[in-house]
Amino acid sequence: MDSAAIAALYDQHLMRTYRPLSVAFARGQGCRLWDLQGREYLDFVAGIAVMATGHSHPRIVTALQQQAAELVHTSNLYYNREQARLAERLTALSFADRCFFCNSGTEANEAAIKLARRWAGLQDPPRGPGIIAALSAFHGRTLGSLSATAQEKYQKPFQPLLPGFGYVPYNDLEALAAALTPEICAVILEPVQGEGGVNVPDEGYLAGVRQLCDQRGVLLILDEIQTGLGRTGKWFAYQHHGIETDSMTLAKALGSGLPIGACLAREAAAVFQPGDHAATFGGNHLCSAAALETLQVIAEEGLVERAAERGGFLAGLLRQRLGAHTAFREVRGQGLLLAVVLDPEQITGPQVQEAALREGLIVNAIGPDRVRLAPPLIVSEEECRQAVEILDKVVAE
Repeated sequence: MDSAAIAALYDQHLMRTYRPLSVAFARGQGCRLWDLQGREYLDFVAGIAVMATGHSHPRIVTALQQQAAELVHTSNLYYNREQARLAERLTALSFADRCFFCNSGTEANEAAIKLARRWAGLQDPPRGPGIIAALSAFHGRTLGSLSATAQEKYQKPFQPLLPGFGYVPYNDLEALAAALTPEICAVILEPVQGEGGVNVPDEGYLAGVRQLCDQRGVLLILDEIQTGLGRTGKWFAYQHHGIETDSMTLAKALGSGLPIGACLAREAAAVFQPGDHAATFGGNHLCSAAALETLQVIAEEGLVERAAERGGFLAGLLRQRLGAHTAFREVRGQGLLLAVVLDPEQITGPQVQEAALREGLIVNAIGPDRVRLAPPLIVSEEECRQAVEILDKVVAE
């Protein structure tokens, strides 16, 4: 079956929720993918920041094979050794005391929203159920997380959304302070806005948010679905800012491609009781085993430190090579979560994405004026050079 035949099946049988690019991949290794015709591509999207350890990492493959041969799923009606060990590891790495496991980032944010409202109802006197999010945020597409995703293009077709959400500009402490009325129980933010354009907070912004939340007695939820687990050069992006949070959500890189998400919280905020929330597949034996091995690989191969070093190297190369083009505006981001910002009057993000794909480089357009680069954390300096050479050629042409 070739790509054209697969596309025909898509057109006939799948709901039109995606607009796939004209390639179908057959296998992957490290930072490389091969399509059905055997053509090789350099992957600088990594499944949208998912494949932090690279494609088909041998340790992840072995862990999956061993766990699949023993036990895949039993449900959360019973104790689960792999899930317990994973929770122990995540809490040791972070501020958190407790974890809830689910299947995706949007589910993790749903859990965090419910947790905040459950916490609000237990306060004396009870707090209001309102939650403040930032404009240009992206927290997911289920109705609760979509209500926190303050982008009209995502929200408008699905009105009315979950009530009680308010929105303020990112990086604006005065606007946040004005929005924190007694009806608000939590603030949800990305430490770096990903889908919104790879927007990095100003110095002191997240520390100021933490201070405001403490002063007003509300919870701080950090969505680290894209930034967590080494992507920005720290295990978690909040660690760049000298703060801790009350709740944090993870997914993407956690399972090396297997569906697993997590909502973490400190003890005082971890107020769920039996029956309050659940996930049939959440943290099952197979996904938890994959996540455990992923954390081990990240730690033992020094991938957090590599993300910091390689991110700086890649950003410098991009500025050096692309800076010669009038269409180039800037590189923004942190660690190995970067965006190339362009002048859309000269060249657009989707044009770069399509042209780069034809040249054998996978990048991701996240707007008319920018392209996201989020390669596996194992990326080499030579692979960074190859990617920049292709982008240089594409922009020049």
